[in-house]
Amino acid sequence: MRSTLRFYAELNDFLPPARRQAAFERSLMGPTAVKDLIEGVGVPHTEVDLVLVNGQSVDFSYRVKDGDHVSVYPVFESVDIASITRVRPDPLRELRFVLDGHLGRLAAYLRLAGFDASYQHDLDDHELAELASAHGRVLLTRDQALLKRRAITRGYWVRATQPRQQLREVIDRFDLKDRLEPFRRCLRCNATLAAVPKAEVLDALPPRTRANYDEFYRCAGCGRVYWKGAHFSALTHIVASILPGRR
Repeated sequence: MRSTLRFYAELNDFLPPARRQAAFERSLMGPTAVKDLIEGVGVPHTEVDLVLVNGQSVDFSYRVKDGDHVSVYPVFESVDIASITRVRPDPLRELRFVLDGHLGRLAAYLRLAGFDASYQHDLDDHELAELASAHGRVLLTRDQALLKRRAITRGYWVRATQPRQQLREVIDRFDLKDRLEPFRRCLRCNATLAAVPKAEVLDALPPRTRANYDEFYRCAGCGRVYWKGAHFSALTHIVASILPGRR
């Protein structure tokens, strides 16, 4: 038994050069779930939004048969495909992330931009998958194998290796430019920040800060106090670099 596969757009990132942007055949031992067929060539199911078999949309449970032609598409940003079978869950009302242990700097940058980014460097793959599933979070990782776990329904393989490039990639991939809320989350623990009178945090401030600043914010989680100090200009530059028209 044999089937023909064709992957589109960024899904080709997961394929060896000879299979990119072209149809290729795969041998089957028998009827095979299309999810297993797709992941068998290296593409995590979390990256897929639409599967067509012989021109008809199917879900991941479809059993591929001899002679089937399978076309696999990533997330659609500008084309409305609501009337056909999408293989991923409905979009999250509030996009929240969980990041693996190798993406700590990206987690901090996402928090800087205002996004809910859960990160603990010591979680294993099983714990990450369970956290993503139980709390409806999108898993961001550089580990392709992790995205193939059945428990994960929403995930993304981060292509870039440099943190600032990773931030721009995630913002672009999830179309988040209009949802930026910089400086509203704690970079350390991810909780939200709220303005606080100077008098309430005076004892926690270094002497020079007490004298030179009057605007303060406190984390609702860990209690850390923030102000627009020496690092504020550099952080503002990072946020500005992901705005439209900037690279």
